[in-house]
Amino acid sequence: MTHPTITFHGAAGGVTGSCFLVRHAGGVLLVDCGMFQGSKSVQELNYRDFPFDPTDVSVLLLTHAHIDHSGLIPKLYRHGFAGQVVTTRGTADLLTFMLPDSGFIQESEVRRLNRRNRQRGGREVEPIYTQADAERVLSRIRPVDRDVWINVEPGVRARFWDAGHILGSASIELEIQGDDGPQRILFSGDIGPGDKPFHGNPEGPARPDWLVVESTYGGRDRPLVTAAERRAQLGAELKEALALGGPVLIPAFAVERTQELLYDLDLLFDEGVLPTVNVFLDSPLAIHVTRVFDRHLPEINTAGTPAPFSRRNLHLTEDVEASKRLNRITGEAIIIAASGMCEAGRIRHHLKNNLWRQSATVLLVGYQAPATLGRLLQEGVAAVRIHGEEVQVRARIRTLDTYSGHADRGHLLRWTLDRLPVSGGIFVVHGEEQERATLKGGLAEAGIDPAKIHIPALDSQWQLTGLGARTVEATTAPRAVTAARDWHNDYAATMLALSEKVRAEKDDAAREALLARVKAALG
Repeated sequence: MTHPTITFHGAAGGVTGSCFLVRHAGGVLLVDCGMFQGSKSVQELNYRDFPFDPTDVSVLLLTHAHIDHSGLIPKLYRHGFAGQVVTTRGTADLLTFMLPDSGFIQESEVRRLNRRNRQRGGREVEPIYTQADAERVLSRIRPVDRDVWINVEPGVRARFWDAGHILGSASIELEIQGDDGPQRILFSGDIGPGDKPFHGNPEGPARPDWLVVESTYGGRDRPLVTAAERRAQLGAELKEALALGGPVLIPAFAVERTQELLYDLDLLFDEGVLPTVNVFLDSPLAIHVTRVFDRHLPEINTAGTPAPFSRRNLHLTEDVEASKRLNRITGEAIIIAASGMCEAGRIRHHLKNNLWRQSATVLLVGYQAPATLGRLLQEGVAAVRIHGEEVQVRARIRTLDTYSGHADRGHLLRWTLDRLPVSGGIFVVHGEEQERATLKGGLAEAGIDPAKIHIPALDSQWQLTGLGARTVEATTAPRAVTAARDWHNDYAATMLALSEKVRAEKDDAAREALLARVKAALG
């Protein structure tokens, strides 16, 4: 008898890179194929070969469009995958813009990197995939409805449930036929917190045999905040920031977070809470995604308010020259730009131009992965390096985490307990180690047998048997990586500290002596 297996090729020991390989008697399928984000060591995984043969995979089921779940799909095709991507209609619409944008960003970043490598005499690198690669994928996407069973390959059917995370997001229920009857595996995807402008509470079936659940905020309970209270908090933060006289920079994820902010800003302006300052949406991807939201608005705008994405003081900045002109703004304005973790995109240019201004404010409204520029700013560093240049951080750095699209510990526990009983076992994924351990502890305290709650390592394979889950010896060495700060972060911090120390010396003689000691230490 052949038991199905799950191999956790991403989102195991970290939040990003979601990728789960399911082998069963009839074949091989993937749930998600996302990009790793965080430190440069983590991002390096994106450039390595897949730890499985893409030509073995017959179909890919996608929970949602965020790049840490979808971003390596073009690479998968580039390396031989020939099947379909099955996902919801909302996700399919978003991928039309998100995947080509990801390819464009990679090409742009590699061009910049190769220019520096040539200057330093280093070797040139290639992008993981190109914009053209991503565009070729779009014809392979198969949009399906939620709440109905669909056949995805012989002996396997799937059903998509509303996860309440972003437009189109879903939990995926798999039913795999076997010698002892069907086994049902439920992949949570990313679970939303409920009470969002465009979504209700996340849903899901009861009594799966196996459950794979995310734990992004599995160790954190956020205060209960209503939509009105969240909007009031945003208004208070912006009012205080605009009073300083400088621009407000909001690094925002292009999907959902940007649209939620525009929705709430619309109400804050109309209610007179904020002056009607100019709002610049400086992200071609976010602009395209906002238009997708406009098309879906009748079904997602449960509040029934007028369309929030068209105001006289909202300016959509698509071309590069218009984006550059925003650097001249030194007064009251709100600039929303991607990426949400400040790792790429136009927000890095705005940060470079404004972080040193005491009148400026950076408002972080989303999860910041370890070692990203956003997390470093959140942790209070005094200086950062952007595009190879040192920038002092004098701007106010503020965090507003009530806009999170992820359920917190309490919501995750409630959603998981609503699925019970789970006869086989539960796998806790998509979280940093402490978050996963805390969520496991909470599930055990709620009465679930701890022996049935598993924390899989990256690239570990688990066989799903009638007696429970057991690990299978790997045929290839698992990849070892830490989600925390790495030597790249330490190098940048050391260079910044040295620069600060040199400037602080009393005269040139002292500076020369300090540098001589550094050179001697380097041997």
